[in-house]
Amino acid sequence: MSERPGRAARRRARRQPPPLPQRDGLDAVRWSVPREAPESRPALESLLERFPALADPQAKPLGERFACGEIVGADGRPWAAADSVGPGAELWFHRQLRAEDVPEIDLSILHRDEHLLVLDKPHDMATMPRGAHVLSSALVRLRRATGIETLVPLHRLDRRTAGVLAFGIRPQERSAYQQLFARSEVAKVYEARVVPAPECVLALQEGEEAILRDHLVKLRGELTARVLAGEPNAVTDLTVLEVAGDGTALLRLRPRTGRTHQLRLQLSSRGAPILGEDLYPAPRAAPAMPLQLLARTLSFTDPFSGAQRRFVSRQHPASMTRARST
Repeated sequence: MSERPGRAARRRARRQPPPLPQRDGLDAVRWSVPREAPESRPALESLLERFPALADPQAKPLGERFACGEIVGADGRPWAAADSVGPGAELWFHRQLRAEDVPEIDLSILHRDEHLLVLDKPHDMATMPRGAHVLSSALVRLRRATGIETLVPLHRLDRRTAGVLAFGIRPQERSAYQQLFARSEVAKVYEARVVPAPECVLALQEGEEAILRDHLVKLRGELTARVLAGEPNAVTDLTVLEVAGDGTALLRLRPRTGRTHQLRLQLSSRGAPILGEDLYPAPRAAPAMPLQLLARTLSFTDPFSGAQRRFVSRQHPASMTRARST
């Protein structure tokens, strides 16, 4: 049972191979001068305007990088700093990495075949390389550990969330798998241990069920999302699995939608923040304990084989009796 590749997949298939190889599990950066750019300008000047971080005093001077042939075009030929680049021109280069503490961690792989690799992601590991978490990200760790350069996550988990995280292996199949997530055709089950506040509005008794409906908005550049008035765009089914003697409750959560920080914000806004929460209701220093949120299962119908796929995390949210979120 095959599916015709989507438009994005067909574009990738037509694209020429990158002129620079991966380095340390990271793809080279590709920058295409915008078509609406008003005029051609020197390559060095244009690149610095788009990527100001390249002028970091601790980094190798960009002029030297041009002189060494480290900035290349789509055909692999080096750009000179003074070369004129106009709309549509491509500049490729490797990012320079800051020193990063990358703890040794055993990666628990739940499944691997020629199509998919599924990781049981630990807490506090970023899915994608970003900011201070580059070499320590799940993607870079897995590429370096397996040697699979084409590995790409099919969805994402917050850095502080643990559990099932699926990666695609074949570039030509990536779009079909990602469309399953985009069309909400993937069943996700999470578990969370919460600390109900006095103002909690949820009925946290074992066996109780509820449906959480909210209108969530996260603006670009803002750290947190917000609950606003409006038609619900975030829906989650909730079941109370356990109420512990320490006052915490273990919940099963089945999100029907996939908004940023959906589970964390929906629970916190009802007075039941997840144990270890550091963003809601307001950002604060992260507690020493991991966020007690786990992506327990991921299930879908494979778009190529038609087989039913179901992956289950082996981890468990901790029952914390000595420390609580405040």
